[in-house]
Amino acid sequence: MSPHVTGRRRIHRCVAAAAPLAVLAALAAAGPVAAGTPSPTAHVTRTATLGDIPLGAFSNALLPGTVDDDRGVDLGGIGSDIYPAGRKGEFWTVTDRGPNGQVKVAGVKRRTFPVPGFDPAIVRIRVSGKAVKVLQAIPVTTSSGKPVTGLPNQAGRDEAPYSYDAGTPLSYDPDGLDTEGVVRAADGAFWLADEYGPSLVHVSARGRVLTRYVPAGLHLTGTDYPVVEALPAVLLHRKTNRGFEGLAQLPGGDLVMAMQSPLSLPDTAAGEGSRTARLLRFSPKRKAVTAEYAYRFDPVGVVDPGEDDTSELKISSVVSVGGDRLLVEERTDRAARLQAVRLGRASDILGSRWDEDATTPSLEQLDDPAGSGVPVLPKRLVVDLGKVAGVPGKIEGVARVDHDTLALVNDNDFGMTDGAGAFDARGRLVDSGIETTVTYVRLPRE
Repeated sequence: MSPHVTGRRRIHRCVAAAAPLAVLAALAAAGPVAAGTPSPTAHVTRTATLGDIPLGAFSNALLPGTVDDDRGVDLGGIGSDIYPAGRKGEFWTVTDRGPNGQVKVAGVKRRTFPVPGFDPAIVRIRVSGKAVKVLQAIPVTTSSGKPVTGLPNQAGRDEAPYSYDAGTPLSYDPDGLDTEGVVRAADGAFWLADEYGPSLVHVSARGRVLTRYVPAGLHLTGTDYPVVEALPAVLLHRKTNRGFEGLAQLPGGDLVMAMQSPLSLPDTAAGEGSRTARLLRFSPKRKAVTAEYAYRFDPVGVVDPGEDDTSELKISSVVSVGGDRLLVEERTDRAARLQAVRLGRASDILGSRWDEDATTPSLEQLDDPAGSGVPVLPKRLVVDLGKVAGVPGKIEGVARVDHDTLALVNDNDFGMTDGAGAFDARGRLVDSGIETTVTYVRLPRE
């Protein structure tokens, strides 16, 4: 299907429009990093739900024969990200790698892919009343037009893939992508953020991968598209299944990618206990990373009262609000908060000792990075979504609707749950009942 092409001028207006007053007030506030105090008057103005669309029918309409059995799974996962499509109520979204879960076998968790033929897709939707309607879908394919699939890339680095019941090993796929972020460039092409590499993926308007940018030293071979090692090697320490998730496009066309979690540097324990994640700025013109920033999470109990596991903190969305300003979403699966940051030159750590494996302690091991001389990004709280009635859990995508309204989309995981009970005795999905929704939240004018 041919995607709707939005002109260069329209896209730039959408990205660079005046920020909500609450955002501007947060950005203008002086002082050190602080949690701030959210306004209690943010509220939900609309909620729309995606109806049931059988995953097999959806996939085979795009690439015939890719899914032979969808095991009763409906289209979901489009809540991985959301980006304005240039028309009122319309957005670009992207699926992740497809239905997947975890089942313990002999005490060890195995990653399951019940629909291994599923191909990630860019999906254009319209919010119409209380319904989310699919207008268009673009399959993500290789240079020769084959599906990239959502299967892991490399043995020993990525989780081993298994069948729905965790009984049969599946093959790795070097072309596989776990797409989690989407923006649309002025020329109609797309940029996607991927968790596996982690990688930044340039995709044509028709969905073909043009280039996949990965960390130096990844040595990803056997792909049916060009791979360029253009990202810092330190990203090789990404936590399993926690690569790039948030992706934003700045007014000039530069991209900002957010690591979902702190790096496992120098080891897993450091990453699990750290509250410092990394954002990177990428220039499509130079095809290179031009800046890197240290981002400090609030304590997990502040983001999600009652949660005490720091490793549950994630960045799932970053949103451009004009100039060098961003909204950053800190979340757990139950709660989320949006913080305003400004990307200044003084905060750039690219190429510093914090990018070196041998640095001891590492950035991730520092209890007080700012006190140790790290120029942590200053931030101010814009809204605590966990305190806004009607906002669902696991918000992974945030987009601007108008001057003071945001659109939020949740990842429903295709209705999947973990454990052996995810499928019945016939191998059909026992649906979680969680739906994909787009929720509009009005921010207060301050």
